[in-house]
Amino acid sequence: MTGPMTGIPDNPVLVEVTRGPAVESFHRGRTCIVTPDGQVVEAWGDVAAPVYPRSCVKPLQALAFLETGAADGIGADDGQIALACASHSAEPEHMARLTPWLETLDLPAETLACGPHLPNGEAAAAALIRSGEAPGRLHNNCSGKHLAMLSTALHMGEAPEGYETAGHPVQQRVRARLSDFGGVSLEDQAVGIDGCGIPTVAMPLTALARGFARLGADPDAECHRIRAAMATHPVLVGGSERFDSKVLSAVGNRAIIKCGAEAVHAAAIPSLGLGVAIKIDDGARRAAEVAMAALLRYLKVIDNTVWMTLQDTVQPTLYNTAGAAVGDIRAAHGWLNIQQ
Repeated sequence: MTGPMTGIPDNPVLVEVTRGPAVESFHRGRTCIVTPDGQVVEAWGDVAAPVYPRSCVKPLQALAFLETGAADGIGADDGQIALACASHSAEPEHMARLTPWLETLDLPAETLACGPHLPNGEAAAAALIRSGEAPGRLHNNCSGKHLAMLSTALHMGEAPEGYETAGHPVQQRVRARLSDFGGVSLEDQAVGIDGCGIPTVAMPLTALARGFARLGADPDAECHRIRAAMATHPVLVGGSERFDSKVLSAVGNRAIIKCGAEAVHAAAIPSLGLGVAIKIDDGARRAAEVAMAALLRYLKVIDNTVWMTLQDTVQPTLYNTAGAAVGDIRAAHGWLNIQQ
């Protein structure tokens, strides 16, 4: 039995967690490197099995925001485009752009289908608690994507109500772009509801990687604008302490990466014309991030100098409660045969 929620027992170990000299835990997963035309360059595990891509596909979902003219219609700058692709931490830099964007649309915050939650950023969450203010829908890490979808609906003369439902034109356009860029029909795939309330459609991991390969290689203005926005505003894509933002800041336009819930991660490598997609079987984000870093190093997007600069991000050290280093999280020995 295979499916988006089914673990594949014989997927290889991609990431291991050490304590002292021993491997204490490990994470199995699947990953692939794919060209824009769908050629699988390298693969580990069952990459044909479907996964829910979750927030990984926000850069592809944002294409409709640009292609319909909605972004230009509201005068969106690169920062807003980056937020349309983001899983943000609701830090001041994010809120300073999200709040006026909502005001521009002249809609109540309750129109956003994403529910309120505390900011993903620890400092931002602590500051909100100290202020006594309750979390709002703009604090939701997906609010930029939802504002882009609402902007598109209004620009196209469509009702904003129900924009999050599968039958609404906003979601139909999104699914069409995912199908086109992934090179696969999504009509018969499983459909779930993402944490922020919109449909998430299962797709083979190879299709997710192909979609990112196309995003990185496509010369169309919309793809260029998304690449430029994410590279220029890396902190808006995540947050000051987030993996994606730190790596984007370090590699510039050499790679465009995006995480998704349940340990899905994808990257476009424009200079190589490749896309990468990862799914960790047990849903551990720590493993997906380490696996992505290892693959970027394997593809020489991250060189040794950047690797050392990002050491605590790409190969995190584990500490005990007294602050002593006791182990680390790293690519599994023998997986990519790169020096740790």
